Amino acid sequence: MYAIIETGGRQFWVEPGETIRVEKLEAETGKELTFPALWAVGEATEGSRNGQVTAEVVSQCRGPKILVFKKRTKKAYKKLQGHRQYYTDIRIKAISTN
Repeated sequence: MYAIIETGGRQFWVEPGETIRVEKLEAETGKELTFPALWAVGEATEGSRNGQVTAEVVSQCRGPKILVFKKRTKKAYKKLQGHRQYYTDIRIKAISTN
């Protein structure tokens, strides 16, 4: 049983029990979320476009620091900037095909 969901401008192939990291969602830890499935396949059914995926928020976190360095040669211009992206870890609980 698997499904394909879309969140944060990306698509994810998910299965029940799996934990994935997505762009930050405004939800508290422990809250249940429902995503519409772009494509869902059940145990006894073929592919369906109108399924739902239920997930639980595991944690809110930040990724590793990424350094952005810009330099123009012979111009005495240097710029160093850091960035840490916010993420939400979610655990897939169930996939339902209607």
